[in-house]
Amino acid sequence: MKNHTLFVLALLGVLAGLISAFIYGREKVPQPPVFNPATNPYAKGIYAEGIVESYQTSGENINIYPEVAGVITRILVTEGQIVAKGAPLITLDDSVQRATAEQQKSQAEAALALFQELKAQPRPENLEVAGAQVDAAGANLKSAQDESDKQNRLHRLNPQLVSQETVDNATNAFNVAKANLEVARKQYELTKAGAWLYDIQNQEHQYDALEKAYAASNALLSKYTVTAPEDGVILSIAAAVGSYVSPQGIYDTYSQGAAPVIVMGGSQDVLGVRVYVDEILVHRLPDAAHMRATMFIRGTGITAPLEFVRVQPYVSPKIELSNQRTERVDVRVLPVIFKFRRAGNLHLYPGQLADVYIGEG
Repeated sequence: MKNHTLFVLALLGVLAGLISAFIYGREKVPQPPVFNPATNPYAKGIYAEGIVESYQTSGENINIYPEVAGVITRILVTEGQIVAKGAPLITLDDSVQRATAEQQKSQAEAALALFQELKAQPRPENLEVAGAQVDAAGANLKSAQDESDKQNRLHRLNPQLVSQETVDNATNAFNVAKANLEVARKQYELTKAGAWLYDIQNQEHQYDALEKAYAASNALLSKYTVTAPEDGVILSIAAAVGSYVSPQGIYDTYSQGAAPVIVMGGSQDVLGVRVYVDEILVHRLPDAAHMRATMFIRGTGITAPLEFVRVQPYVSPKIELSNQRTERVDVRVLPVIFKFRRAGNLHLYPGQLADVYIGEG
């Protein structure tokens, strides 16, 4: 009985071993890939990394920075909105600058009023007063002359009737009245001549300087409203109402660096692709007239032919795609620009990475 039990256990062990060997010895069927990897469609095509961006005749996307610093009071656009050139995008707090501009405007207006006053001289009322003073001085001279003549006649008839001192006083009074008449006449001529030419020119320059200061201040005031530099679409708004911005941009919480306040792009019907060709493959680039390229969007089955636009003839370090300011790399790349027309059902946006093969058509 004991030997029978051992035989059964041994047989079960053999069967278990055979089953385990069968199970673990089978070749496992590989899992299908999540997406088909990009394949080179050209006989001698070269591979490069690319990034989708808005299509521009030069540069990349339109990064917008304010020309003045301040706190945002209003955001007038939304992401994805199409805007025209000159459309207001955001406004900054301009209370201090507005008060400064109004003060300089008042100063310029005061200087203009004084300049016009100088040009309008002589004032008719002042001229009438000066003429009346001439008449009064003439009357005083006539009275002093009559008194002097009378005292002189009496003194000549009888020196005992009028003293020499009285005669001298009358003569002096006549001379003073004569001098006063001359002063009144000169004052009349001065009033009639109006303001001095140099005073007018000086006031004109003062007004011109204040007017230009107001114009400069008013121009600076307009900078507190940031407008669209070109027709396009709003791709990104990195700020909120109440945020402080400067000509260096706005503090980015994630990258801990300065970022543009608004990023704009061109028409979304046509997008650009900036392809970075490794420097060791640059010599294999086809001629521009025969260059063709095909783009594969990573993680998808989306593919699209690209149209060659231009080569940016400057080899630079490959750090553009990483967004890491402290990255150190040894690879250098040559940017090549392509473009493609986005179909209605092609969901592609600036910033997406792509695998690009470049060949000769």
